[in-house]
Amino acid sequence: MGTRIGRHRNLPAFRLPALRLPHLHLPALRPPAFSGRLHDPRTATAIGRWLGVALAVCFLTGLISHFLQSPPDWLADHLPSRPVWGYRLTQGLHVGVGLAAIVLLLAKLWAVYPRLFVWPPVRSVRHALERLSVAVLVASGVFQVLTGLLNIAEWYPWPFSFVPVHYAVAWVVAGSVLLHLAVKAPEIRAHWSSRSAGTLALSDEERDGPDRRALLLGVGAAVGAVTVTTVGQSFTPLASVDLLAPRHPGYGPQGLPVNRTAAAAGVTDAAVLDWSLEVLGPRPYRLTLAELGQLPPSRARLPIACVEGWSVDAWWSGVRIRDLIERAGALPDAGVRVVSLEVRGAYRVMEMGREYAQDSLTLLALRLNGDVLSADHGFPARIIAPNRPGVLQTKWVTRLEVL
Repeated sequence: MGTRIGRHRNLPAFRLPALRLPHLHLPALRPPAFSGRLHDPRTATAIGRWLGVALAVCFLTGLISHFLQSPPDWLADHLPSRPVWGYRLTQGLHVGVGLAAIVLLLAKLWAVYPRLFVWPPVRSVRHALERLSVAVLVASGVFQVLTGLLNIAEWYPWPFSFVPVHYAVAWVVAGSVLLHLAVKAPEIRAHWSSRSAGTLALSDEERDGPDRRALLLGVGAAVGAVTVTTVGQSFTPLASVDLLAPRHPGYGPQGLPVNRTAAAAGVTDAAVLDWSLEVLGPRPYRLTLAELGQLPPSRARLPIACVEGWSVDAWWSGVRIRDLIERAGALPDAGVRVVSLEVRGAYRVMEMGREYAQDSLTLLALRLNGDVLSADHGFPARIIAPNRPGVLQTKWVTRLEVL
């Protein structure tokens, strides 16, 4: 009897147990909520006033520094050599106020950063332009203070030349500030006084007043602390507390700081072994160091002021530049070109207009505070002139050319 193998229809079907996944509650994407009450127009306006003044001072003093370092041809002969402390004051302000502006900029960004998260991000063409202008202002402002801070520390981790880029971006900052003021003028006007006329109710303003005053007091204290602990590098009465300054005015060879040493400039002992000064003009001549020392001496107390912000007074002795170029046949309105022994450097060749060249305090210095110049201070001879950036006080001078 045969058997037929087939499917058993009465057996229950085999099924895998159902896999139950936990229910995930994904929050809806929405902008963050800010509970702090001081992220408001009144606080932003109060801090913005201080920041605006700081940026204006930095811009104006920066222009002075730029034109003293790189004057156009039409201005070169008219740059003033007096007061002798002029560049010391303006560059000290530029660096000191610039450091204070870092604190103010951070406080300002803290007050307004919730507006980065407004939703929708763009409500109209005008709103889009406003946000774009703010983005340019913030980006250029942060760039300026950051690169300026690294410059005074003499650290350059970027591939571009600092001076022209810093100068160009300063104009971007200035234009962005003016555009921002124009766009925000109604809001600034409404919140300029101590009691807001804007969206805050009177009770809210009264409640926030003490907190806002505490915030502004803290910001002011931070600005004061940064200023007091850095300004001593140029304002020497506070030199003993310049804890955060990159330079101390009394530290260095012969009691003065040095930014560029002889080794860094490639000036060796062999290079100055048979040194002589060449003066080119209608009646060219050459002098050895001993012959220079026999000329009528001149002595002046002048500050050396560096673009990084430090400055210090010193006694300089040597020969007046105008006497040297006059001997070479220079006319009374002549300028001078100065050439250094250094083998590399952006300021190896420097020019002085007639205001500097003819000033009785502009010296080819041979001594510093009564002692022969050290190698790092420019031995055998260097330039010292009143109201002049330190990078243009050329060291290791080997040639003067009458212009």
